[in-house]
Amino acid sequence: MSFTVPDDCRYLDSHEWARRQNGTVRIGISDFAQDELGDVVFVELPAEGEQLSKGEDFGVIESIKAVSDLYAPVSGTVTDTNDDLIDDPELVNDDPFGDGWMLELELDDEGELDDLLSPDEYREQIE
Repeated sequence: MSFTVPDDCRYLDSHEWARRQNGTVRIGISDFAQDELGDVVFVELPAEGEQLSKGEDFGVIESIKAVSDLYAPVSGTVTDTNDDLIDDPELVNDDPFGDGWMLELELDDEGELDDLLSPDEYREQIE
């Protein structure tokens, strides 16, 4: 099976993605991760203003198969969360890189993005 791996994102080994946009970094889980989880039924996200450290868990995603922690690919302050996921968690399955995004951070250290997997490195990991 072939999974979508956008070239404008960087990736964590644990299948979260980070995309720089308009001075913030948007974060979600990959197409591969949502496929492995199956139907997502619940997403718990941090509050706006919360400070996250790279590698720290920031929330929980629950599917019909499993409950998994979500990990911050970079450090920063939460500036926005996708409240649509409260009533419509399956957006993560339907559009993991679009409407299924989870949160936005104001980045603490621009260099942390460079430490993440490139799209090609991530493709190799999930093959």
